[in-house]
This record gives sequence, C-alpha cells and structure tokens, in this order.
Amino acid sequence: MTPTGPSRDGSAAARRDVTQRTGGAPRTGRAQRTGGAQRIGRAQRTRGAQRTRGAQRRVLIVGASIAGPALAYWLHRAGYAVTVVEKAGALRGGGYPIDIRGTAVEVVRRMGILPQLREAHIEMRRCTFLDADGAEIASVSARAVAGGVEGRDLEVRRGDLAEILYARVRDEVEFLFGDSPGTFGQSEEGVDVTFRSGQRRTFDLVIGADGMHSATRELLFGPEERFHRYLGYCFALFTMPNTFGLSRELLMWNAPGKAAALYAVGDGEELHAFLTFHRPEPPLEALRNPAAQRELAATVFAGAGWEVPAMVKAMREADDLFFDTAGQIRLPHWSRGRVALVGDAAYAPSFLTGQGSSLALAGAYLLAHALATHPDHAAAFAACERDLRGFVAMNQGLVDNGGATLFPTTSRALEQRNAMLRTLVTLPAAPARPAHSALTLPAPTPLP
Repeated sequence: MTPTGPSRDGSAAARRDVTQRTGGAPRTGRAQRTGGAQRIGRAQRTRGAQRTRGAQRRVLIVGASIAGPALAYWLHRAGYAVTVVEKAGALRGGGYPIDIRGTAVEVVRRMGILPQLREAHIEMRRCTFLDADGAEIASVSARAVAGGVEGRDLEVRRGDLAEILYARVRDEVEFLFGDSPGTFGQSEEGVDVTFRSGQRRTFDLVIGADGMHSATRELLFGPEERFHRYLGYCFALFTMPNTFGLSRELLMWNAPGKAAALYAVGDGEELHAFLTFHRPEPPLEALRNPAAQRELAATVFAGAGWEVPAMVKAMREADDLFFDTAGQIRLPHWSRGRVALVGDAAYAPSFLTGQGSSLALAGAYLLAHALATHPDHAAAFAACERDLRGFVAMNQGLVDNGGATLFPTTSRALEQRNAMLRTLVTLPAAPARPAHSALTLPAPTPLP
C-alpha cells in the first residue's frame, strides 16, 4: 500500500517553472546515492557510450527516475544508442514507498532485477486507522486495504527502485546529470536538442520520461494546466523522527476532509509523514511558495488532535518538504513527430491509485517493443498508444476508490469508511485488482 506521493519527481510549482521544484521527494534514512552516480558527476559518459555507434539510431531519454532507465534498458537491448539526461546533479536516492504490481512484476522479472527488488521489499505489516481523537477504529493488514497478490506484488522505496534500474544500465548507456533540454527542433532527419548547458546534439528520437510535471511535455504540447485533472486534494510529504517506535506500519488519522499519516518503512529513526486535505480548487497561490505551503497546511490542521500538532511542527521545520496536488495527466496523444512521452509525463494516474511506477515500467516495455518491431517511429508510437491506452484508462479509473478509502471528505462518508474498515478486520486480504494485470506483455524481441 502506498498512501504517499506521486511516482516521481517534483512539485506542482513545476507547471509554471519547469526548471525548479519546491524541494524533491522526502528522504529516508537510506537516501544515499550510488557510487556510480557520484563518479559520473555532471556529464561524464559511461563505457557503453564510448563504444563505436555505427549506424545505431540515437535516442535521448529525459529523466532518470523509473520510466527513463527502464526504457533505456529495453532500447539498448534492441540496439539503440541511448543517452539519458537528468537535471538533478546525481541520481535521486531515498523517497517514499512505491508499489510494483501485476504486469509490472513481469517487466522487472524480464529485466533480471526481480531478486534484488524482493530483497528490497518493505512488507508493511499493519495499517491502523484512528478517529479525530486518536482512538483506534481498526487495525488491518496492508493487503486487506490495498489488495494485491501476496508473495508476488512488491513495495519498495522509490530510491531503491531507481538505484536498481540505474545499476542495470549504467555501463551500457550514456548518462548526463545536471542538465536538461532547453529547446527541440524537429526535422525529417532527427531532433536538434539544445541543452541548458549550451551543448547541442542531434538525436533520431527524444522520449520524455521526466514525470508528472514534465518539461518535455510542456515543450511539446504546452502548459500542464491543459492536461492536468485536479482530484480535489493537496498533500505535504516530509520526514520526521520516529519517536513512536513504529516498524513497518502505517498510522492514519482522519477527520472529514483531512488526514495525517505516519509511515515506518522499517525499524529506522525516520518516519514518512503525510498531511493531506480536501480543497475544491487547487491553491495556485501556494504552489510556487514553500512558505505559503507550510502556512496553508498548518492553518488547515490547526486544532487537530492526536499527534497532528507535532507533525505540523515537524512539517514547518522539515528541509525535505514536498507539496503538491493530487492529479492525473490526460493527453489526447502521447507523441508529436519524433518526440514521445512515457510514464507520468504521458499518463500519470495519481498516487491515489498506487499505480504510477507500475504504469511507468509497463509503458517503457511496450514503447521499446513497438520501436523494435515497427519500421518507423510514427508507426511505433501509434502502436504503443493503441496497445497501452486501455490499460492506462483502467488504472486511472482506480483513483475514485483510493480517494474514498483514504480521505473521506464528509462526516457521513467517513462513518461509512470506518464501518467498512471494521469488517476488514475479520475478512481475508482483498484480491488483486484486475486493472493491475489487465495488460499482457508481448514476448521480448530477439537481441540484434
């Protein structure tokens, strides 16, 4: 179960400023970057990029979180010369827990990283729901709330998944850290990219895998507001000391229209803290102002019971605050010319579904497969979109269930939710949701 955070990468402020975000994803106690990322630094090339490219088609992938490195793996395997550019100065470690479910589990198995991810699996034990006074309503297994297949589906730290994906491709793919595209110029021969560093290069294709607040999408299609579906919630993520003795469990406090959660992913000294609240319209005035974000959240939770005052105090002092709105990206098309989008940049489902990373992994696989099996990029992009849209729509449709369960907005809805939770105490774990496995992957393409 993943009640916190989008599957990537930046605050809503990036809708208006695509080169700067509020603060990045919350850190965990294990938020260390890999040695590989530290060696590469700003723009040093890996061994794979130093080999003779010959007539290989060149592709630039923007973003080095989840979708980007996964796509890099499959495109390199298909014979592409791959460059990944990431505006952060190094690989982003740490972060909130994410889920890998259904079809996405098969993707990571085919990549050969499933054993590593099983070792990194969090295995949250309990979810305890509290009323406005802090009294326990119900304590249930995480799977009873989130659904899934025990022994198959995975929950890992976002940073752990990113580091495992990066390690899988870092010796075969060129990584450019601390840079990002500033402009694209498309022609029949390729895409001329001018980077913000001033570097200019030409690629056959460019793929934006740079998250929900994608700068690539803005360059391609225009402002995010055209494609963003606001879901009525704002949230603040941060870490705080684990003074509660929590281990592999979630505590969720609710009042109508607001919730506060503490999530311990292990036995460490830090907790993921989460404050969310309902708001009919997005707080546009606060999205670019961290001080306004802290003040808004503190005002909403003023007078709340339980440990919420301590959480608000920690939020005010946190140096890793991540504030955003819950939303989805819905685009009529995922490509234009030689530039395409994948993952949250194209079809973010919202953290309320818990499916962002799974869609990114499955989408990366299908896009690479289409490019490897179709005669040109236009046919490949069209085929990928045709084969993936139904799967995306099913998973984006899960959002209503997620919001209603975790964050009821009225007293009546909260009472109904609490009654439902009490029945879960005596029921078996919820079955896997059909949407998680609704996509059948094509067989891997033969190695070139």
